[in-house]
Amino acid sequence: MTTATQARSVVVEREIAHPPDKLWRALTQPHLIAEWLMKNDFAPVVGHRFNLRGDWGGVLDCEVLAIEPNRTLSYSWDFAHDDPAFALKSTVTFTLTPTPRGTLLRMEQDGFRPDQKQAFGGARAGWQQFFGKLEELLARAA
Repeated sequence: MTTATQARSVVVEREIAHPPDKLWRALTQPHLIAEWLMKNDFAPVVGHRFNLRGDWGGVLDCEVLAIEPNRTLSYSWDFAHDDPAFALKSTVTFTLTPTPRGTLLRMEQDGFRPDQKQAFGGARAGWQQFFGKLEELLARAA
């Protein structure tokens, strides 16, 4: 049971018809991340601090928290904003699981407070769009 004080998570799962190593490259190479997520200065090293820069002008401060090649990637996702309803301190975790047809990609973004309904809804819609762009990128790179 969820109480009003518990943080919520956005979870998106999608089976993608590509092997984990190909998907991993798209999740960890800056030029590929820029094509499906945002411009960035990412490096796949635990403790590396980086920014994600949205086309909308926002900047997310991030830090790589965990990395297990071709399996798990986790980083902080902090967005500072004057309005507390939009400021967000969260963690994004990608989990890759091989399947007979490719890879099950699971993304969980946690840390949404109950009063952040707009941010939560935006993330749910946004991650669906990001995953769509990721699949387009992988199809082009096939």
